[in-house]
Amino acid sequence: MTLHVLALFAIALYLAAAAGLARPLLSGGQPLNRLALALAGSAVLIHAGILFGMHRGALDLHFFAALSLVAFVVSALTLLVNASRPVAALGVIVFPLTAALLAVDSFLAPPTLPQPMDWQIKLHVTVALLAFGVLSIAAALAILLAFQERALRHRQFGRWLRALPPLTLTETLLFRLISAGFVLLTLTLLTGVLFVDNLFGQHLAHKTVLSIVAWLVFGVLLYGRWRHGWRGTRAVNLTLIGMAVLVLAFFGSKFVLELILHRTLP
Repeated sequence: MTLHVLALFAIALYLAAAAGLARPLLSGGQPLNRLALALAGSAVLIHAGILFGMHRGALDLHFFAALSLVAFVVSALTLLVNASRPVAALGVIVFPLTAALLAVDSFLAPPTLPQPMDWQIKLHVTVALLAFGVLSIAAALAILLAFQERALRHRQFGRWLRALPPLTLTETLLFRLISAGFVLLTLTLLTGVLFVDNLFGQHLAHKTVLSIVAWLVFGVLLYGRWRHGWRGTRAVNLTLIGMAVLVLAFFGSKFVLELILHRTLP
């Protein structure tokens, strides 16, 4: 019961934070960034406590628990990004989604027990979560970048466009995040090779292959940016393609096995 109350409180804080960040986008009022980020920070801390209590202080990688965990990581990283490069629109996208996934894990998902893991596997999973979180934020920025470029081409200078950071800042931050995510994804693959037994066995073959495909997509994008100055639509499309492949790698089999076939991944 206590965890349910905390979950409701965290959900309310996430939504309030998103509303505060969205205020200048919707009404043109004064931004409430500091208050909104403080609310989001409180929500992230409570979310961490809920994950610890609900899943017994362990990494629970069942479908809904993993979604809530990833959402927590993405929200925490969003706070870090906003601390250095204010991009309020990121929170408008991320925080309501995190609230929804926390609600599903807390109130709708069946109870699950975490699988025991050695420290090597925990390290591999932690690096993978960070890679997924950083690249998720990059994908959200890519969507914002696409809207900005489209609005500028059509001379649609609405208040929401004026509330966003300059296009060059968004693009610079996008490639910094992709670079960091690419490094983390490389470490994910390396720790998988070193620490995961039978990497291409069990239900891991498609995860490995799709993760390598995503790694290649992001690698090609970074090379194209460095060598040919790729930007705009090409950069957005490759970012979203790479992220879509990574989502399939992380959650595709979990969805099919747990929700359709009612089996549990090892």
